[in-house]
Amino acid sequence: MLSLLGDEWTLLIVQRALLGARRYGDFQAALPVSNAVLSGRLQSLTADGLLERSQYQSNPPRSEYLPTAKGRSLWPMLTSIWEWERRWVPEHAEPLPRMYHSACASAFQPVTTCRACGAPAGGKDVAAQWGPSGSWQRSIPSGSNRRRSSGRRSGAALLFPQTMSVVGDQWAFALLVAAFVGVRRFTDFQAQLGAPPATIAGRLSVFTDEGILVQDGARYQLTDKGLAFFPVLVCALTWAQRWFPSPEGPAVVLTHTACGRTFTPALDCDQCGKRLRAGQIIAVP
Repeated sequence: MLSLLGDEWTLLIVQRALLGARRYGDFQAALPVSNAVLSGRLQSLTADGLLERSQYQSNPPRSEYLPTAKGRSLWPMLTSIWEWERRWVPEHAEPLPRMYHSACASAFQPVTTCRACGAPAGGKDVAAQWGPSGSWQRSIPSGSNRRRSSGRRSGAALLFPQTMSVVGDQWAFALLVAAFVGVRRFTDFQAQLGAPPATIAGRLSVFTDEGILVQDGARYQLTDKGLAFFPVLVCALTWAQRWFPSPEGPAVVLTHTACGRTFTPALDCDQCGKRLRAGQIIAVP
């Protein structure tokens, strides 16, 4: 999952496709992306099954890029990123647009709920344990993972600047997941993840600088901003386990402590209380 999505341009192109962009010029007009990067990402997104290329004109040949079911099902993760960046990250060159729910004609904020019982759920309300195919050793970065360019050095980082410090760095993603399941001390992060000390120190420094973690003596705690990243993590995990299933069973089993049932996230509108649908979300200035 991180190999596919740990790249800011990939996320932004899929987001624009879900908002209605179809043709090369649509993406070019909506994003500060070079022709070379856009062409490369459209090609890789097609190869990875997130977009489908369809020719709409033969002379001269012209194609459009349509989201597949795999691509469309990323909307909860992208919506959660949009809301987290809009609320918690002030350093955008231009403010991110608000989200508008066409079903109730209101600007809204998504609320993460338990699909089993319908109650709101945050990081403190969900217990995680390894499933049959899960372990730290199988979840941390390996040499087989594709390397992506750093989002913090590109124009896209102006749009998702801090999300990419988590999703765009596989060690950082693993470390933040560890923080959510209760790891607190430097030595425990190192022991669980098996990362070099400099790697752990560097990621902890980034997260404390960005206000995602706060250091209290030898312990690192999630801040309110860090806890608010929970919807992004859980929606990403749900997408990954749907599209990359293991014959052994799930990698991670989530339980909603309030109802005791398996936790699968849903996003509801905070204005009307109804379940959100991808086609009902519109960007407004």
